[in-house]
Amino acid sequence: MVTEKGSLSAASRALRVPLPTLSRKVTDLESLLGARLLIRTTRKLTLTDAGVAYLAAARRILEQVEDAEREAAGEFSVPKGELVITAPMLFGKLHVLPLVADFLALFAEINIRLVLADRNVHLIDDHVDMAVRIGNLPDSTLVATRIGTMRTVMCASPALLATHGTPNSPSDLLRFPCVMVDTPMPSSGWQFQTPESSTTLEIQPHPRLWVTSTDAAAQAAIRGVGVTRLFYYQVAEAIQAGALQIILAAFERESVPVNLVHVSRGQMPLKMRCFLDFAAPRLREALGRLNLSR
Repeated sequence: MVTEKGSLSAASRALRVPLPTLSRKVTDLESLLGARLLIRTTRKLTLTDAGVAYLAAARRILEQVEDAEREAAGEFSVPKGELVITAPMLFGKLHVLPLVADFLALFAEINIRLVLADRNVHLIDDHVDMAVRIGNLPDSTLVATRIGTMRTVMCASPALLATHGTPNSPSDLLRFPCVMVDTPMPSSGWQFQTPESSTTLEIQPHPRLWVTSTDAAAQAAIRGVGVTRLFYYQVAEAIQAGALQIILAAFERESVPVNLVHVSRGQMPLKMRCFLDFAAPRLREALGRLNLSR
């Protein structure tokens, strides 16, 4: 928890343990091992080489204990127990929740905790069994099952386009008001791909409005506040209703993959196997319908 949160104070708040108690326990552990695990600075905590090795070993042990508990509970022979599934907020509401309801109707001994969040929940640290991930996956030990692709679109309201005209190239957006979603991404620019050479180009938009959710960005764009850039599923209903129009489609970057991911295991509990087999084809069908509707 200390390494996940980045500081002893943050970990103490998450664990609801007094900071002096947590600090003492870390010191006691280092004394027991005869090795320093953490390098403490005023800004952050960093694992030593011994700390990295110890953390990896501890996680392996915890995984083995978890597997032993599941085996003892019969989860490797019978589909039962709790599943923790995570997905992006709107995608989860529109596409994951309906299939979860159908799944629960078929498997009476499985319970599901559905975590909807527009952030990548950490599967190991947050004890999550499976996640929907939209975007390119970093190299990791996670096992991915491809369920489709998702395009990213630029869109604006018909009223805004009537006032400002329809842009013919990404550089035209420099004269448009824009709605931006506040994210932890390092770049605030919008990237495009030129249709002739497939060269990537980036422009720095002029935001009239910053918001903290994609749903707010879509609603602002519908109201004519500015142009916005979102995943297609986040604006599909508004586009089909005529409340938004896609612009600069010829300059869209390649669609990103959508995957169901889970932690690599020697043996997968039946509850996870059943959910993967149930969810993957249904999500492929849902994404296929989205791609056909554009």
